[in-house]
Amino acid sequence: MQKHLMAALIALTIAPATQAADLTTEKTPLTISSVTSGLKHPWGMAFLPDGKILVTERNGGMLIVDAEGNKSAPLAGLPDIEARGQGGLLDVVLSPDFATDNTVYFSFSEPGADGNSTAVASAKLGADKLTDVKVIFSQQPKYKSNHHFGSRLVFDKNGELFITTGDRGSQRDQAQKLDNHIGKVIRINTDGTPAQDNPYIKDSKAKPEVWSYGHRNIQGAALHPQTGALWTHEHGPQGGDEINIAQPTKNYGWPLITYGEEYGGGVIGKTEQDGLEQPLHYWVPSIAPSGLIFYTADLFSEWKNNMLVGSLKFGQLVRLELDGDKVSHEERIMIGHRIRDVEQGPDGAVYLLTDSSDGQLLRLTPAK
Repeated sequence: MQKHLMAALIALTIAPATQAADLTTEKTPLTISSVTSGLKHPWGMAFLPDGKILVTERNGGMLIVDAEGNKSAPLAGLPDIEARGQGGLLDVVLSPDFATDNTVYFSFSEPGADGNSTAVASAKLGADKLTDVKVIFSQQPKYKSNHHFGSRLVFDKNGELFITTGDRGSQRDQAQKLDNHIGKVIRINTDGTPAQDNPYIKDSKAKPEVWSYGHRNIQGAALHPQTGALWTHEHGPQGGDEINIAQPTKNYGWPLITYGEEYGGGVIGKTEQDGLEQPLHYWVPSIAPSGLIFYTADLFSEWKNNMLVGSLKFGQLVRLELDGDKVSHEERIMIGHRIRDVEQGPDGAVYLLTDSSDGQLLRLTPAK
C-alpha cells in the first residue's frame, strides 16, 4: 500500500472579513486572510484581467469580487439550474481568448424531463449580466440524482475544453461503458463539437466526446505545467480518493477497482486488475478532495511546481511534492474550513474558497 506522508497538522480558524492569521508550515510561514465572506457555498472562481474574481455559488449565483472584497449583485442571464444536493452552479473558466471574445464557460446541474445532469454553457460576460448564453455540452443520459456531478473545467494547450463528470451516485456501472457520459473525462471544442482527435471519434458504439473513463467523481483537474497532461483527482467511496493522469482510452477502473469500500463497510471490486489504471496516489481514509492546481509562481518559491489540493473532509490544504509522475512527499496544512476550490492568483498568492452557507474567499501569502 502507498505510504501516506504528512506533516503535523496545524490547527487554525480564520476569522471573517479582513482579519489575518499566521501559521507555520514545513517550507514557509504563511499569512492567511479573508478577502470576503458571505458567499453561499462557493464552488469555482476565475481571475479576470482587471484583477477581479468571478465566483460561482452552488445555489445558482455568479458574482464578481474586487480586490477589496466587495461583491457585486448576482449576474443576470443564467440558464435554469437545478440547485439541489451536490448540484447547482459549479465551475467557471475564462475563454483562452477572453481578451478578445469576453467569453466565459461554466458548468451546472441541468434539469430535464428525465432528471438532471452536468452541463456546460458559454456566455459573454457583461458588467451585470451574461448574454449570448449557449449550452455546449449536456451529459447523457440524465438521471434523478443529487450526487456526483464532477464538473471541473480545464482548457488544454490547443484550446479544447476538458470536462469532468461523475457517476451520478447510483449509476457507477455506467462508468465502464463508452455509450454514455457517466464517469468520464470529456473533451470538446468551444462550440460543443467533439475534438477531432478524440480517441472514440470514429467509434459508432461510443460517445465521441469521451477522453477517458472509469471515473467516480472528479472534482479537481489541472494541466501539468511542463507536460501539458491533464492531472485529476476524484472522490473514492469510503476511502480511496485518487490522483490520476487522464489519458485517452485509459480505464481508471471504477467500480471494478478501488482502494475504498462501501459506506458502512463492504468490498467493492478489487484493488487492482489487468488493463485498469492504478492511481498515482490515493488516500485512505478519504480527504474528500476538491480543487487542484500546480503552483508555478515565484511568491512561494519553496512550493514551485508542487501540487495543491483542497480537502473538504478535513478542512486542509494538501501540498504534494512530485518526482516525475510520483508523489514523493505530502504535507497537510490545516485551514479549518471545508476547501472547495484552490487557485493561483496573478499576484502569485494562493486563493481558497470555503464551502459553507457563509463561505469565504481566503488568500495565502508568505508571512512578513
